[in-house]
Amino acid sequence: MQVEAYPYTKRPESFYYEFESDGPNGRIKKVVEFYRLQQREQEVYNLAFGDWDENTHCINDLAISNNGDRDKVLATVAATVIEFMRERPGALVFATGSSSSRTRLYQMGIARIWHDVTSLFDIQGYIGDVWQPFQKGVNYTAFLLKAR
Repeated sequence: MQVEAYPYTKRPESFYYEFESDGPNGRIKKVVEFYRLQQREQEVYNLAFGDWDENTHCINDLAISNNGDRDKVLATVAATVIEFMRERPGALVFATGSSSSRTRLYQMGIARIWHDVTSLFDIQGYIGDVWQPFQKGVNYTAFLLKAR
């Protein structure tokens, strides 16, 4: 990918990744975790992402960090997706934002790195109760990724 990413660590034998955002608001722990959604022939995983909340010991997907490193954070999340899909090549990854504005942010992130990811993934967007091939400029409510 053209955009710089943060170094991240992965917990052994899990689908849990963490890294730190570094900017004007300090170092903020970020977590990406993939949860299996369906027990079917096709493996489907939800991509959970957000700031780590030390009080609840959970991912806070509503936090707004404003740390000035949005593209680097999104590139890091994309790097974890690539690693996850290499480990689970037959899996599908489902992603949506915790709000419509976050989903739009993720859509813009996908569009920014489109040339880098099209050779790796088939990306579908969900709109009007239908999955369709991802197109720049279309506002989707969710995304589904499959390794090529």
